[in-house]
Amino acid sequence: MKRTLGTCYYPEHWPRAIWEEDAARMAALGLTWVRIGEFAWSRIEPAQGDFRWDWLDQAIDVLGAAGLKVVLGTPTATPPRWVCDKHPDMFAVDAQGNPRGFGSRRHYCFSHEGYLDECRRIVTEVAKRYGSNPHVAAWQTDNEYGCHDTILSYSNAARQAFRGWLRARYPGQGNDGDIDALNAAWGNVFWSMEYDDFDQIDLPNLTVTEPNPAHVQAFRRFSSDQVVRFNRVQVEIIRKYSDAPISHNYMGRITDFDHFAVGEDLEIATWDSYPLGFLEDRVGASPENQRHYARQGDPDFQAFHHDLYRAVGKGRWWVMEQQPGPVNWAPYNPAPLPGMVRLWTWEAFAHGAEAVCYFRWRQAPFAQEQLHAGLLRPDSVIAPGYIEAEQVAHELTDAPDVSITQALVALIFDYDAAWAWEVQPQGQGLDYFGLVFDLYRAFRRAGVTIDILPPTQRDFTGYRVVAAPGMMTMPDDLKSALSECDAEVLIGPRSAARDGDFTIPVPLPPAWPGLDVTVSRLETLRPDMPILVAEGGAVKNWFEHLEGGAETVFATEHGMSVAMRSGSTTYCGGWGDDVFFDRLVKYLCDRAEVDTITLPMGVRLRDTGAERFWFNHNPHDVEIAGKVLGPAGVIRALKA
Repeated sequence: MKRTLGTCYYPEHWPRAIWEEDAARMAALGLTWVRIGEFAWSRIEPAQGDFRWDWLDQAIDVLGAAGLKVVLGTPTATPPRWVCDKHPDMFAVDAQGNPRGFGSRRHYCFSHEGYLDECRRIVTEVAKRYGSNPHVAAWQTDNEYGCHDTILSYSNAARQAFRGWLRARYPGQGNDGDIDALNAAWGNVFWSMEYDDFDQIDLPNLTVTEPNPAHVQAFRRFSSDQVVRFNRVQVEIIRKYSDAPISHNYMGRITDFDHFAVGEDLEIATWDSYPLGFLEDRVGASPENQRHYARQGDPDFQAFHHDLYRAVGKGRWWVMEQQPGPVNWAPYNPAPLPGMVRLWTWEAFAHGAEAVCYFRWRQAPFAQEQLHAGLLRPDSVIAPGYIEAEQVAHELTDAPDVSITQALVALIFDYDAAWAWEVQPQGQGLDYFGLVFDLYRAFRRAGVTIDILPPTQRDFTGYRVVAAPGMMTMPDDLKSALSECDAEVLIGPRSAARDGDFTIPVPLPPAWPGLDVTVSRLETLRPDMPILVAEGGAVKNWFEHLEGGAETVFATEHGMSVAMRSGSTTYCGGWGDDVFFDRLVKYLCDRAEVDTITLPMGVRLRDTGAERFWFNHNPHDVEIAGKVLGPAGVIRALKA
């Protein structure tokens, strides 16, 4: 499939007189895709049943006449005022019991049946009108599920839906559910938390101290399932009227719902990439790295999500929104280093993206995002990002098609584990994403190309290393598949630490086939109290005391086991710093005969089926592969 470029456009924001000029400029720039419509409900239907299609008909016709393909969004992320007035209880409620309000976006609760009916109605009307339009070549459902902390809702609608969800999870005779089974599974005998009926179960907020972790984990799973249901309703409607592929645009470091489960109903996964905003807002980088990468973005954060969403999309994925200049929402909003918009684009293509779409075409002169850069300034003069997009468009004319082959190293990512770590972090600032991302970084520093896999994966044929750190609930069939595969397998810390109802299993974790290792106890560490590992590196954050007859392959300076192995399985009981994780990765790769390379700081390598890419995320020159790579430089070479 060809690599293509696109942009996000809001014709309703601009005079009708300039649409043809905009479309012509997009086509001349070399763009293929234009996403429209995802926030336009109030212009499509300003009052109930009063549909105004003429402007959207014209916009799609204008774009199509210029040779552009339209990605049409469903407008359900921004219900207009009249919908909210009709359903005054449709707003999500935060953990403190405060309802969200009108005046921004994503102001709805996924569990509200009245709002879901409104969504069915508007999506049906849009899909009926444009499902067979030849210019509408793809769809997007809603916009950025989970943005602005909008997955968890503590509303009355959520409460009633949660009770029904629990009845189905703990079935009894008839439709009543088995409340005794729930009490036993959750350990509700503790603190006399037992229930007589499912209708007594409330949402896990506003408790005096922490709620039962099994209760919270169940609520997290329920909340994710509500997103899946909401998305599926839209997908099923669109499919009645259109054969075009359907996507959703996910976000960076949003783990509040299971993206793999949503992706099962979609043809394409997309995500919204804002490297500079994320550096300050989500990466968790040190102050030194924030300064060093302030105009480039973290060298691994975007790559991680490229690999994640390639898995969510089952191989098909895009960047639906690519930062082209300063954004408006991070703590600090610098301009990208010259060349970085080009680098970010090629980095996405190196990880298999079919399309990279820049957000947005023209900077808005009004409302919340007026300081968010576009490819054009508000006066329609080209902005720096335009020039770099134009360069990429020219370079694409002789680039090979998207060609991704299976990597030798795989990393399992599990949203359920992310919720479990949030429910019971056991230490300040500790989370599953951070652990997995630290290990991913170590593989990247070693020049290793990585696949990310869903927790449902059971076939590991072709992989030489498979890592599943921190996956707190591991079904027996996954344990068996990993223990029987031909790869070097890395688990821990905290892998298989809980059963499906958040109980510590007996035998004690990890209870792994053929691995004589037991976690006898654990401790979390102050930032100023790392435990040094013999011959280099340290354990930070999390340290497990390991017992058993397996071979110790890494130990502390005082002789305590940090990592133990039997056969091809290694259990690591510590969250390593960079030095230790680099040693661990080198150890695994050497055993598996996976080539590694020590890369200069800020330089990353990515192999595709046909090409090898080198990326310099530094603001200075580096020498790599016998060449000098300048700031924000990219080397793209066909493989022999």
